[in-house]
Amino acid sequence: MLFLYNLLVIIAGFFLKIAALFSQKMKLFVNGRKNVFDILKEKIKPEDKTIWFHSASLGEYEQGLPVIEKIKEKYPAHKIIVTFFSPSGYEVRKNNNIADVTIYLPLDTKKNAKQFLKLAHPELVFFIKYEFWLNYLEELKKQKTPVYLISGIFRDNQMFFKWYGGFYRKALKTFTYFFVQNEDSKQKIESIGFHNVIVSGDTRFDRVNTILERDNSLEFIETFKNNQPLIVIGSSWPKDEVLLTEYINQANPSVKFIIAPHNIKPEQIESLKNAITKKTVLFSEKENKALADYTVFIIDTVGLLTKIYSYGTIAYVGGGFGNPGIHNILEPATFGIPIVIGPNYSKFAEAIELVKLKGCIVISNSEKLKQSFDHLLSDESFLKEKGEICRLYIQNNKGATNTIIKSISQ
Repeated sequence: MLFLYNLLVIIAGFFLKIAALFSQKMKLFVNGRKNVFDILKEKIKPEDKTIWFHSASLGEYEQGLPVIEKIKEKYPAHKIIVTFFSPSGYEVRKNNNIADVTIYLPLDTKKNAKQFLKLAHPELVFFIKYEFWLNYLEELKKQKTPVYLISGIFRDNQMFFKWYGGFYRKALKTFTYFFVQNEDSKQKIESIGFHNVIVSGDTRFDRVNTILERDNSLEFIETFKNNQPLIVIGSSWPKDEVLLTEYINQANPSVKFIIAPHNIKPEQIESLKNAITKKTVLFSEKENKALADYTVFIIDTVGLLTKIYSYGTIAYVGGGFGNPGIHNILEPATFGIPIVIGPNYSKFAEAIELVKLKGCIVISNSEKLKQSFDHLLSDESFLKEKGEICRLYIQNNKGATNTIIKSISQ
């Protein structure tokens, strides 16, 4: 099976190069890996002490960031190496100021794994949430390097729990400890013979909690809101926007809307703007505009949504009408505002929990959307109740980072 795995990785590498000729994302994926070893040779010297964190994409990086920050404090003499698998993570965070080296992870061949670990020579390794690369894990095991999984999630459909997944189960023996998000994950991995497991919780709660300690003010948002009710629509997709624009076009004139779409391609932004009949302004066109006179503000840039949530009366988080499902609901929750989402949220534990707690409202069509928004806007006690449920959910679940750091220290 390991032979077949290695063969598939080599074949995948070949087809990815072909795909790169037609896809910008695949081009970034392939080209970004060409100089990884040269970068490591330049930035990591043989005498350097290093610690390596790997994340699949942006969400996992954000999830691991509280641990990266604490490890950096605890081991100030070590260099931090951060790797990404996906361009959607690397391209957004390649210029972060927490890591000494931020690079793509080379494809998981035996040769790449040996070369990467020879150059990086980490003393500690952290994999965030998932991604179990067999050749890297095998090489780390040979080198007896301490390896930790943080904010791990285990589900029945993973290879480890299949009758044919023996070679994957063997790879898990590399891990010194598994820090998992919940009791269910602990029971699953214990069922296949691993007992070096601690339920630490999800480090994302620590991540979003620190947002409250920052300056979240944006003067232009303050001007636009103009002390009126504001619905913040975050990470929306076209399927979300069909329902949302219908509501916006008939909404009470006193209600304002900010839309931060998931994709900000000019043609999609233009299509969204054309679907709205209310007075609308784009972030890219905001200069010298009387923002208070507009009803809808479309954010055609990235990096502002978290701060914008702090101004919201209600948050709608997009993605719930597609796959894999909704985007990050913890960021608006930390500001204590009620959240509305689409029906596809079953893969997200925090959404399941917040729906159960009744801080998050699920809608499936335009009628339900209208009912939910109108009820929240017209009933202040209902609005505050939902928002407080969200706020307390964040506060009651923080602390995973300290659990992890304390366990590693011991």
